[in-house]
Amino acid sequence: MISAGDFKNGITLEIDGNVCQIVEFQHVKPGKGAAFVRTKYKNIITGSVVEKSFRPTEKFPAARIERVDMQYLYQDGGLYYFMNTETYDQVGLTEEQVGDSLKFVKDNEMVKVCSHNGEVFAIEPPLFVELEVIETEPGFAGNTAQGATKPATVETGAQVQVPLFVNQGDKLKIDTRTGEYLSRV
Repeated sequence: MISAGDFKNGITLEIDGNVCQIVEFQHVKPGKGAAFVRTKYKNIITGSVVEKSFRPTEKFPAARIERVDMQYLYQDGGLYYFMNTETYDQVGLTEEQVGDSLKFVKDNEMVKVCSHNGEVFAIEPPLFVELEVIETEPGFAGNTAQGATKPATVETGAQVQVPLFVNQGDKLKIDTRTGEYLSRV
């Protein structure tokens, strides 16, 4: 059990039956009345952020989140299949569980599958991926103001804004958290 007085940024716990992660916290000692802890926490499964105050003596159970490295195998119908490379167990996840977290992930790449009490709630792709541009318009010299970009489709089907000098067939390094082009490879 974790008391509100022991909150730290990044800890995960169960609040009202939901798995939450502390984003911000502040111990407040007003001149009059009892001290309290003002917190901002994020529901890990839904992504919603809530601000709430607690008494420092309130206790909450710690939530154990498992992050397992798995290999993304393929998509078949509405299911995405992953394999644990140590035990060779395969897991099929629905589109709702996966969301858009695989838009920069190719077949056979490693991802982290996050679960709580055996229920998968998120897929974490690698931070950076290298993908090939399969379609983009040619960039013309002289039509730039400053930092001009154009849309490009990469081999996973995702759209990325790239500089005008990027051509079809180029390999790009992309940040999966923001979906931004970083460099050519």
